[in-house]
Amino acid sequence: MISPVRRALISVHDKQGVVELGRKLEAAGVELLSSGGTARLLREAGLRVVAVSDYTGSPEMLDGRVKTLHPRIHGGILAVRSNAEHMADLERHGIGPIDLVVVNLYPFERTISRAGVGLQEAVEMIDVGGPTMVRAAAKNFAHVGVVVDPVDYGTVLGEIETSGGLSDATRLALAVRAFRATAEYDHAIAGYLAGVAAGSSPVASEPGFPQRLAVELTKAQDLRYGENPHQRAAFYRDPAARAPNLARARQLQGKELSFNNILDFDAALGLAADLPGAGCTIIKHGNPCGTALAAEARAAFEQALSCDPVSAFGGVIAFNRRVDLRAAESLAEHFFEGVIAPAYDEDALPVLSRKKNLRLLEIGDLARFERDGLDFRRVSGGLLVQTWDRADERVREAEVVTRRAPTDAEWRALEFAWIVARHVKSNAIVYATAERTLGIGAGQMSRVDSARIATEKALAPLAGSVMASDAFFPFRDGIDVAAGAGIAAVVQPGGSVRDREVIDAADEHGMAMVLTGRRHFRH
Repeated sequence: MISPVRRALISVHDKQGVVELGRKLEAAGVELLSSGGTARLLREAGLRVVAVSDYTGSPEMLDGRVKTLHPRIHGGILAVRSNAEHMADLERHGIGPIDLVVVNLYPFERTISRAGVGLQEAVEMIDVGGPTMVRAAAKNFAHVGVVVDPVDYGTVLGEIETSGGLSDATRLALAVRAFRATAEYDHAIAGYLAGVAAGSSPVASEPGFPQRLAVELTKAQDLRYGENPHQRAAFYRDPAARAPNLARARQLQGKELSFNNILDFDAALGLAADLPGAGCTIIKHGNPCGTALAAEARAAFEQALSCDPVSAFGGVIAFNRRVDLRAAESLAEHFFEGVIAPAYDEDALPVLSRKKNLRLLEIGDLARFERDGLDFRRVSGGLLVQTWDRADERVREAEVVTRRAPTDAEWRALEFAWIVARHVKSNAIVYATAERTLGIGAGQMSRVDSARIATEKALAPLAGSVMASDAFFPFRDGIDVAAGAGIAAVVQPGGSVRDREVIDAADEHGMAMVLTGRRHFRH
């Protein structure tokens, strides 16, 4: 069944294509109602437009906060055309039916993603009249069409020009898109305000999680497959997440992202953003196989690669500063799945473009990088929810428990190793200097096995370097292995019933040991 479109209300923030839409609706004999900047734009294009304020007899007020919140607008949208009482109400109050509502909302997400945006500016981007009209039109989809995205202008115009109205199927599909849009919009606002409240509200700081948890995500893209080719997959974006984040990164070249690429890029991005200075990390299967700090991007990359070049093959790389020509030339000599960086120098891109399948992602300034919201993990029949693991402790404030305290050089190395260890899957052991990792043991069922593997993988001498362990040592054997390789100092959380035994082992070997009191386990 076709529902005729004789009157349309157009009020959009994103004005892409709206003049052409208005022109074709007018040519099809549709009366145009509009407000604010949209009305001005349509009039400047020579279209006949009835201003909402003229139609309602009420002026826009409160700096534009009140424009369309009026019975003449909402009565015209919500009236059920087949209900005689509804139609009599419209006639009694001089209200004309509105058959098409074209509205897109204030750009709340884009606003809060900008640096330096304050609460008041964000609040002014909370649309009220727009979502109200959208929901009203979507509720009355049996008679009214609603368009919330310029991508649908062509479909709507095609039907109106062909048949004078919109089909049942089209109105229903548009209503579904409309309700999804308002749900995502409200979710973004709630997420942002919850973040504000967490820093200022005594209610938000109370322990515990909500009794009911709603998650609203938007599909960013379909993926070729999941972890394995027989699994289907897609990537969803959190509308409330603040930039910079992986979902908003710009892909400059290369093949489409895969499920595993995205997991590795996310791991790489998290570690790169945590580094205390300019640096680079290489990730393979979710674990760093090399991380380094250096004044130049090329040096940082080559030092990271030197830790474990075999494992690095086919991995992903993250820089926390611009990639210049020298770094690009070095990268181009090897095979990697992808690179993510804040930006790329203009002369670096042609060099990297020679590797046609290399995925290049541009993330923007990482100074504001932070994981928003909660960490979710799906299990059979449910969802595990936790806060993100953040390193709030300072290694130099850790408790020195051995007879010997770390030297200044060892303190710097311990700080670096502790950051990297937080990003290695447990049981995690990291051997490092202050500038680079030397050996990494990851994902073992036994901590002493991780310690042994880290020594076996090290290509450079370990003598005088330090060790970081993400969790406590249950026995002294891990310390003995490290001491045998020449490790001079250790940082670990402590908390084992055998801490004394472990500390005594460190003293026997002349090692320094500090306890942070906080575990950073990655299961």
